[in-house]
Amino acid sequence: MTEIQLANLVQMDSPKAVLEEAAATIACFSAAADLPAIRSAFDQTVSLYRGAWPDIKGCNTDYHDLKHVTDCFLAMVRLMHGAVENGLCITPRQVHQAAVAALLHDSGYLQNCDDTLGTGAKFTLSHVRRSMDFLQRYHRVFGLQSSEINACMAMIHCTDLGCTPAGIPFPDPASARLGKMLATADVLAQMADRTYLEKLLFLFYELDEACLNDYCDELDLLKRSRDFFIQISDRMKNQLDGSDRFMIHHFRSRWHIDADLYRTAIDGQHAYLKRILKNGGGDPRNRLRRGNVVNEVRARYN
Repeated sequence: MTEIQLANLVQMDSPKAVLEEAAATIACFSAAADLPAIRSAFDQTVSLYRGAWPDIKGCNTDYHDLKHVTDCFLAMVRLMHGAVENGLCITPRQVHQAAVAALLHDSGYLQNCDDTLGTGAKFTLSHVRRSMDFLQRYHRVFGLQSSEINACMAMIHCTDLGCTPAGIPFPDPASARLGKMLATADVLAQMADRTYLEKLLFLFYELDEACLNDYCDELDLLKRSRDFFIQISDRMKNQLDGSDRFMIHHFRSRWHIDADLYRTAIDGQHAYLKRILKNGGGDPRNRLRRGNVVNEVRARYN
């Protein structure tokens, strides 16, 4: 029997397919949610990232790209579904707020059209604050009410790996729960991506442009990513209230699969990374073959 894999459930490189799956999932747990408004927010995000807005450049970062945004959006919807299945109450307006926060959580990487210096990667250290400011500025375009801005900004703030959620001024307990779920969805979406290990090479160059000299080169980032898996697991457990526990309830209800496929994918990535780094058979990048990403990195930077 063919193994069920996360990447095989939905065509994740198709924004349309992701949106349809998200809409179907929302309908499962929030019949009163304003799906047309969520669809509109999603479509606005796609057009934004593709460069269709007059004053903002399209996305030019290869790690924090449109696919990551749509991956995070779907992961957030799935977590909300699992949470409701587990007994948590999420109102229709909170569903909308969380969906928009997921869609805009990395908008701070986007450059204004008059910014001709480098790429959006230079905003790595400030991108969370810039994302919050973007949401505040354009909240009406994404169907948010003025009274919902602070909650959504706090949710985005929670995705900052350098912050402790306990120090974020959430306006209410519900937005705090959703903020921790969004922070969880953000890392799950990244690390469960079937090309996660390959795209880490792109991440190195984003960090390099931002003058973050934490890593010597691509290989150093790969090697130290082994510990990142452990650090993220600790963060999800101790700072984000173990919100990833909701995911299995989604898969049981929506797909009749008794497993958290995000955790399965992440564990597989971690095991493979350790294996290729332990093996003495040459450059581990030669064993990262998905999506032709390594060849793209070499063509662009080497």
